[in-house]
Amino acid sequence: MSEPIGSTQRFYTRWARLYDLVAVKTPGIKRVRRAAVDRLEPQPGDTVVEMGCGSGANLSILRERVGSEGRVVGIDMSPGVLGVARERVDRHRWANVHVIRGDATRPPLDEDVDCVFASLVVSMFDDPATVVDRWADLVGPGGRLGLLDLARSSRQGARPLNGLFRLFVTYANPQSVRESDEPLGRLDRRVATAHRQLGERCSDATHDARALGFARISGGTVD
Repeated sequence: MSEPIGSTQRFYTRWARLYDLVAVKTPGIKRVRRAAVDRLEPQPGDTVVEMGCGSGANLSILRERVGSEGRVVGIDMSPGVLGVARERVDRHRWANVHVIRGDATRPPLDEDVDCVFASLVVSMFDDPATVVDRWADLVGPGGRLGLLDLARSSRQGARPLNGLFRLFVTYANPQSVRESDEPLGRLDRRVATAHRQLGERCSDATHDARALGFARISGGTVD
């Protein structure tokens, strides 16, 4: 029996095609995604799991890095965006890329994993620090973690654009997010908590801000 679809999954399923268009065609987004994968540092032959893979916008970049001997696994709860990701995999005939439906907070994996990557997903979790800990435990000592997220910019010249970012958060997220108290503040806190926890688990962690400070990138090796 398939798992029931909650309101968040219904939202991303309904808007899967538009979500994919934004994820792929937004000016500069591919450059930011590549910078985040560079920070992850996957190696040829690695098994990389992307938590909350969405429509699969990062799959080609990750596949390039692990090569034909490596493996890429995308996990997401929303069947609509997973359908788009599967179409992308089938269209390119990627034999070593797989997408599965599952909960990124408790990934359904029974294999060794070298790297975990999560893009624009940690702000969805009530307790992002615990989730990052689980991912660190999954890859184990020597494994790599990487995060890419959006949050309000603190840069002086970009602060006027935070109003536009508020509109993006308002209309690009499920109703539960739009109607929550202080959605931007909650997003900022969750993103900061997740990236800080990555730093706690990875003594060599590095952090960067791109796209006028709106994109937060972190990567490191689990101790």
